[in-house]
Amino acid sequence: MAQTHQTINPATEEVIATYDLASDEQALQTLRDSHEAFLQWRTTSLEERGNILREIAKRLRAKKDDYAALMTQEMGKPISQGGDEIELCAAICEYTADTAADELADEERALDGGRALISYQPIGVILGIQPWNFPFYQVVRYSIANIMAGNTVLLKHAPNVWGAALEIEKVFAEAGLPENVFRTLLIDADQTGQLIEHEYVRGVTLTGSPKAGAAVAAKSGENLKKSVLELGSNDAYLVLEDADIDKAVETCAQARVYNNGETCVAAKRFIVVDSVYEEFRDKFVEKMRQIEYGDPTDPKTTLGPIARGDLRDTLHDLVKRSVDAGATCVFGGEIPDGPGYFYPSTVLEDLKPGMPAYDEELFGPVASLIRVSDENEALRVANDSRYGLGGGIFSKDEKRAIDIARNLFDTGMVNINGYRLAQPHLPFGGVKDSGYGREHGGFGMKEFVNAKTVMIIE
Repeated sequence: MAQTHQTINPATEEVIATYDLASDEQALQTLRDSHEAFLQWRTTSLEERGNILREIAKRLRAKKDDYAALMTQEMGKPISQGGDEIELCAAICEYTADTAADELADEERALDGGRALISYQPIGVILGIQPWNFPFYQVVRYSIANIMAGNTVLLKHAPNVWGAALEIEKVFAEAGLPENVFRTLLIDADQTGQLIEHEYVRGVTLTGSPKAGAAVAAKSGENLKKSVLELGSNDAYLVLEDADIDKAVETCAQARVYNNGETCVAAKRFIVVDSVYEEFRDKFVEKMRQIEYGDPTDPKTTLGPIARGDLRDTLHDLVKRSVDAGATCVFGGEIPDGPGYFYPSTVLEDLKPGMPAYDEELFGPVASLIRVSDENEALRVANDSRYGLGGGIFSKDEKRAIDIARNLFDTGMVNINGYRLAQPHLPFGGVKDSGYGREHGGFGMKEFVNAKTVMIIE
């Protein structure tokens, strides 16, 4: 008898759907089918691939409201934010289609006694292991680049968003993507490990926790497979003495609670220099107090539930452990009564190294305030983290902020005087325990290709 898995609405705790897990043989057959599809897909032209990607973008936009509602139902994303995720997915499809001919074009280089070509060729089946927090975007981010490069793609999505996973497969097929070029696998972690070991899987990409990333990287390495990892972060936002405090407060509050605070590149630690700390703190606390959780299907709601009950328990445990270690909970920090996995907007201060709210990634609407003496200490504290995905700087001296961001901030991405999520034309990824490899900006198309050298002797 097949194993089953249920998806749960995090706002109501009601069962949405029940799914049968694929057997080991079914998963292996899907892999074989994907490999066979690759042998044909790699021969298609970039123009043909690009046309399908543009059709995917068109169809994503046409059902944007339906997909937004599905995300709200499965993982609690406020309904007002789901449309933006779908628009980003569509933009990724279009950008990839528009730029692939240049990104993947053969390069000519000099060769003594002849000439040389560098050709970027697809390598085969790429397995993606993806999280639930941006159910459509996380999949589109890796799959579209690889499909455009001529690879075929398997998806092992988070079980609580399997409805989204199947919808993505459906819209790709309806847009004209040939059979088995993209497939969704309803499998567990053990089955995923078996697939990584198989010769037909040529590359593995994961977005998730450092623990999951380490396990996948180890399994991939054992089998000599390349991997790309995006593993979250504890992003620091620096508020310097010449910052526009009102703008910093507005931006930092939004950057902390967007997507219910469940964003890898959310602002999480707010490192504020002493001279402006009191002003920033008072205004930030007031702003965060105004953010109330509510029904994610209501367009006016900006903070919905945590995606799963166990995730809320983990978040609350990290808050409690920080307070027990000496942190001050300014407000929030209590699990509310009633149905749904809601967690209130929360602000912590008086944080020190060793406290979870200082060291770890708190995946939810919890802000960590850290007071420092000056700019040098602010940067030291910002870099005093095992993570290095994103971060931010608030300063009216743009030239100085750019210098800090470029040369001193030990992260893959930095915002200056604002907050932006991923952009199709800019590389996305981190350093240290936030992982390795890059997606977007053309970089993702070259992560899983063979940079083949052809030497022509004349």
